[in-house]
Amino acid sequence: MTTPRTEADELGDPLGAAQLAPPGAVTVVVPTFNESESVGELLHRLTESVPSRLSCEVVFVDDSTDGTPEAIRNAAQDCPFPVTVLHRETPVGGLGGAVVEGLRRAGSDWIVVMDADLQHPPDLVPELVAAGERSNADLVVASRYIRGGSRQGLAGGYRIAVSRTATWLTKALFPRGLSGISDPMSGFFAIRRSAVTTMVTAGALKPLGYKILLELAVRCRPRPVAEVPFVFQERYAGESKSTAREGLRFLKHLAGLRTSSPLARMVAFGVIGLTGFLPNLLALHAFTTAGMHYLPAEVVANQFGVLWNFLLIEMLLFRDRRGHRRWADRLGRFALLANADLVLRIPLIALLVGWLGMAVLPATGLALLLTFLLRFAATETLVYLPGKARTRRTGTTA
Repeated sequence: MTTPRTEADELGDPLGAAQLAPPGAVTVVVPTFNESESVGELLHRLTESVPSRLSCEVVFVDDSTDGTPEAIRNAAQDCPFPVTVLHRETPVGGLGGAVVEGLRRAGSDWIVVMDADLQHPPDLVPELVAAGERSNADLVVASRYIRGGSRQGLAGGYRIAVSRTATWLTKALFPRGLSGISDPMSGFFAIRRSAVTTMVTAGALKPLGYKILLELAVRCRPRPVAEVPFVFQERYAGESKSTAREGLRFLKHLAGLRTSSPLARMVAFGVIGLTGFLPNLLALHAFTTAGMHYLPAEVVANQFGVLWNFLLIEMLLFRDRRGHRRWADRLGRFALLANADLVLRIPLIALLVGWLGMAVLPATGLALLLTFLLRFAATETLVYLPGKARTRRTGTTA
């Protein structure tokens, strides 16, 4: 019979220090979204394979709109280990955000993250922990792409191609952070609680969508890393959550992770700025063709480039800082800075040529560089001030 958690347990230390399990125990974190048909079978298989080999607890973080929480509570009555259900009314961060909430509530030395649809075999949970103990690793990834592993549960050539492309892209973008990880798209892994404590308590994890392993590997840098082969199974019930919308969120997440450092953001800021020339020139051509004088046409067309740049910067560079100001406020500040850049550049070129005796072309290049650096710094500090970490505490228990 499962041991129920009290409200005091839920509202205690954010990483469960007051309710630590015995050394070597495992907390299994399962994010769920409308998985009522499979959660009972999942708990049954966990009961058959885990408690006989190591102490465990299971934490479900649920974003469902169906009867999944009740199905978990009913199935938990026959479990020999504690089962907790945390239902989130607002699914911040999607499945990745649910996993972070589970990490926050875990009370064991080891945390295993897995899906509820039984594509991740529950009997592999003890092996993940054992592999970590044997190799003294901080992270153990269940991989489909090492000897003994298989992706047979991926239905159709399209999903296989998408998975392989995403794996190649992430490893190309993060060669150091993903060193030693053959399957960064895996949703099945074990991580030491000590490897994520600092990042979780600081609110530094910013997941978007369902690829939380990528977030943990890049931001937390757990080392060393070990891998265990696993055969990706077919879904027990329900439908896949891998949609085109999730794919778009994944690409946004990749961009956010890749531009998390100031230098990377500055480079991306410059690249985005260059792309703004296209809508600027197209608008200028349209206005002059329609008979507008080229000077006011230049000013109006520039606003199209500014808007283009603002939208890309919002989506790709500063998505985690957008809550600090309202959208209209951010747009107004950004447009003001972008247009001030034009006003500042001409006097600066005149200063460099007239007072310092520089040639026109070098002076123009230096002015462009200086105004770019000023605009990037001003955009970071005046438009996208760093947001404050917020903690959400919602949930019920089984």
